[in-house]
Amino acid sequence: MVWINLQKKQATNYKSGDAVLSRHEAVTAVCWGDPYESEIFVGCLDGSVRLFSTEKGKFTESRDCLGGEGPFCGLAVLDNSLITCVQSGLLKVWRDASSENLEVQVGPGVCRMRQNPEQPHRVATGGKENCLKVWDLHQPQEPIFRAKNVRNDWLDLRVPIWDRDMQFLPGSDKIVTCTGHHQVRIYDPSSPQRRPVLEATFGEYPLTALSLTPDTNAVVVGSSRGDVAVIDLRQGRLLKCLKGFAGSVRAIQCHPVLPLVASCGLDRFLRVHNLQHKRLEHKVYLKSRLNCLLLTSREKWEVTDLQSDVKEEEEEVDEIWNSMEVVAAKRKAERQPFSDVGRGRGLKKPKKI
Repeated sequence: MVWINLQKKQATNYKSGDAVLSRHEAVTAVCWGDPYESEIFVGCLDGSVRLFSTEKGKFTESRDCLGGEGPFCGLAVLDNSLITCVQSGLLKVWRDASSENLEVQVGPGVCRMRQNPEQPHRVATGGKENCLKVWDLHQPQEPIFRAKNVRNDWLDLRVPIWDRDMQFLPGSDKIVTCTGHHQVRIYDPSSPQRRPVLEATFGEYPLTALSLTPDTNAVVVGSSRGDVAVIDLRQGRLLKCLKGFAGSVRAIQCHPVLPLVASCGLDRFLRVHNLQHKRLEHKVYLKSRLNCLLLTSREKWEVTDLQSDVKEEEEEVDEIWNSMEVVAAKRKAERQPFSDVGRGRGLKKPKKI
C-alpha cells in the first residue's frame, strides 16, 4: 500500500512485516475502517484483509478471509463486521467469534460490490453475465432488486451483460452503473421498471470505473483505453473529457465536497484533476500498476497537509539550532596604546611640509 503526500509529491510504501512483497500480496480492494478515516481495510490477492492505521502509519492486524475463488471485488464495513465479496460470487459478513458468519451467493463473474453509504446494510453487486442486484443483509435470502436486461438490439440479438462498476445516488434508491460495453445506465428500484431509466454511451472501449461528482448531477467514468469523461446524469450527454492518461483506468474517486477527482491505473500515475477547469492539479509517479485508491473526505485536505509540512520543517529547524554548540562572543580588540603611535604599529607620522 502506498501513502501519498500530494504537496511534496512523495509516496511512502507500507508493507506488512519485513518480507519482500510478492505478487500474491497485490491489493485488489480497499475501504475506510471507521467514519474518522483513521483505519483502512486492505484486501489482498492471497485472501487476507489487513488493517492499516493512518495514525500509527503501519499495519496493525491481519485476517484470513478465505472462501470462494478469485480476488476481492469489494470491501465494506457494517457496524463492527467486515463485508467481503470475491469474483466467484461469495459475499460474506465476518462477524465476531460469538456469532456465525453470514454467506450469500450473489452469482458468478462479479466485477464489483458497492455499499450504500446512507443504508449500510444494503449492497449492490454486478458483473459479467451477472445483472445488477441490490441486497439487504438483514434479509439476504433474495435480492430486493434484480435488474432486467435491455431489449434486443436492432438485429434482434441479445445484448450481453457486463456491469463493471456501480454507485448509489444519494437521497434516492437510484443506482448508476458503467458496463464493459461502454454504456452508462441508471436504475431506479423504487419504480416498477427493472430496465434502465436512462442510458448513455461513451467511446468504444470498456468502461472500468466510475464516481459521482460532488453535486451528484454527473458521473466521471474511465475506460480501459485511458479515456476519462464527465457524463450528465439528467440528460445523458457528454459534458467534458479529462486528458493526460496513457493506460487503463482502474479506480476513480471524486471528492465529496471539492471539485476534484482522483484516478489511477496501469500507467502507474496518480492524477488529481479539477472538474471545473479540467486542469491537472497533481500527478505522481508510483512505480507499480495501481488497482484502487481512497481519497480523504476532509474539505481542507491540501491546506492541512501544507500546514503539517510547514510545522515539520519548523521542528526540524528548531532541532538543528538546539543541537548547535553555544560559542562565547569574543571581546572587541583593545585599542593600541598611544605610546605605540609613531613606532610603526599605530598611525602614520604626518609628512613635513
